[in-house]
Amino acid sequence: MAKFENIRNFSIVAHIDHGKSTLADRLIQLTNTVASRDMKEQILDSMDIERERGITIKANTVRLNYISKSGSEYILNLIDTPGHVDFSYEVSRSMKAVEGSLLVVDASQGVEAQTLANVYTAIDADHEIITVLNKVDLPAADCDRVAEQIEDVIGIDATDAVKISAKTGIGVENVLEAIVNKLPCPSGDIERPLKALLVDSWYDAYLGVVVMVRVKDGRLKKGDKILMMQTGATFTIDKVAVLKPQMENIEFLGPGEIGVFTASIKQVRDTRVGDTITLDRDQCIEPLTGYKPSQPVVFCGLFPVDSSEFEVLRSSIEKLALNDASFSFEMETSAALGFGFRCGFLGLLHLEVIRDRIEREYSIELITTAPSVIYQIFKTDGSMLELHNPADMPDAVKIDHIKEPRIKATILVPDEFLGDVLKLCQDRRGIQNDLTYAGARAMVVYDLPLNEVVFDFHDRLKSVTKGYASFDYQITGYSADQLVKMQILVNDEPVDALSTMVHRARSEARGRVMCEKLKELIPQHMFKVPIQASIGGRIIARETISALRKDVTAKCYGGDMTRKRKLLDKQKAGKKRMRQFGRVEIPQEAFIKALKTNE
Repeated sequence: MAKFENIRNFSIVAHIDHGKSTLADRLIQLTNTVASRDMKEQILDSMDIERERGITIKANTVRLNYISKSGSEYILNLIDTPGHVDFSYEVSRSMKAVEGSLLVVDASQGVEAQTLANVYTAIDADHEIITVLNKVDLPAADCDRVAEQIEDVIGIDATDAVKISAKTGIGVENVLEAIVNKLPCPSGDIERPLKALLVDSWYDAYLGVVVMVRVKDGRLKKGDKILMMQTGATFTIDKVAVLKPQMENIEFLGPGEIGVFTASIKQVRDTRVGDTITLDRDQCIEPLTGYKPSQPVVFCGLFPVDSSEFEVLRSSIEKLALNDASFSFEMETSAALGFGFRCGFLGLLHLEVIRDRIEREYSIELITTAPSVIYQIFKTDGSMLELHNPADMPDAVKIDHIKEPRIKATILVPDEFLGDVLKLCQDRRGIQNDLTYAGARAMVVYDLPLNEVVFDFHDRLKSVTKGYASFDYQITGYSADQLVKMQILVNDEPVDALSTMVHRARSEARGRVMCEKLKELIPQHMFKVPIQASIGGRIIARETISALRKDVTAKCYGGDMTRKRKLLDKQKAGKKRMRQFGRVEIPQEAFIKALKTNE
């Protein structure tokens, strides 16, 4: 085992597409951690979804061995983190396990949206930060301007920023040298009782539950009987390993090291992220602070298409929740859809990723209901009910008033896009609280309703500001407003999964947009399909999908019109009958796409 002085733990943080995973690839290559024949792009992104979408979803760890220019041997534990705001919980957890961060900034684009949010997370965790300017090989790269921007906006000294091109490999060696020279070594005492932080866990079909830990004090070895301090569960360790990225067995893990172990853990709920692990016979006195729990903001129902697959869905959701601590779930039933789960997510991308993972990894076809937030319904009898699902809303005569969650949104945006951002927030029923300037950037603070932000606010903000706006929010509380439940009827049948809560003033516009969207998304049937939006018993919008028509008169050669008329009337009667008994199939993607409005 290396001495503490020769261990460096660090994470890579940056905005989406600024080159975190590519830099991780180069560092793995330079340190010969993976044989060149096994090397592939984005090696740490192991999920198919990550590769297809080109984004990192899970924070991934790898151990590198590096001999510096001075000849000393170092152990580097690298954590590659996601860039998207929906996975910010993954980033904040990774920060707790390491002492330093590489801040990667695209030299052609400068400081962008998530750069700020992630760097502030690193500063909160007391990290030493090394600035890395990536993509210097591009013609549009302007290192001096970006370094100045980092100093102005973030307030970090960027005079000695490392200039690299992760794609071509220019200057990557200097990054390794900066890591060993500038980042602090971990502290800890091997003689003390074992104290380790549970960073992450996942389910492996062969090994059962695999647990990733960061050891603070003491040592962790095979055969130790350990205690989880939060759950009180005890286990005996079967195997201790480090990730290179494949598992490599080692004798023990000492202070400052990051590794994994298996301990025949059968129950998924026995491992809680942020728990403190200690020895059963020699316990540490104080547990570690752990992580503050994540706040799910979007809720939606997940139901199996085939109701017999409910148990399979239950076990797959439990295994996924183990792998993703920011995902929460509880059971629910629906009259139309049967048994399923009400799940909480950090945003719409998070929802889509979880849904795709369940469908792919466990081969279950799912129906997703319309995402919603939690409303407080105050009834006329004085009681209060929390509404997760608009379909469960009580009768309008029993309701006194409805409160919705509000958020404090902080938006950082370059001057030139300020007008567009203010208009967007105004359209979403926002109330402006503050407007200040930092250099060429404006910082706007808005009080916004959460249900207006959940669906596509982030995408719209990105498109009106060309991706330069950074957006961060905290939930502030609840306030009363004129809210109504809007139902969607397809072929005169209400579709529970598409029920949403909307503001009365915007209900008609929203209903119209949703009907138009569904008209595009639902394929044609053999009969006319009406799509209607209604509030109570009043229809506020309607679109009709025309019927697929077969040319029944094609076989008529000659003869008078009465022969053709007879066939057409027969077809008409058949279509009428079909409309009565026909079922409309709504494709899966329609449920989420219909909610992404372009207003």
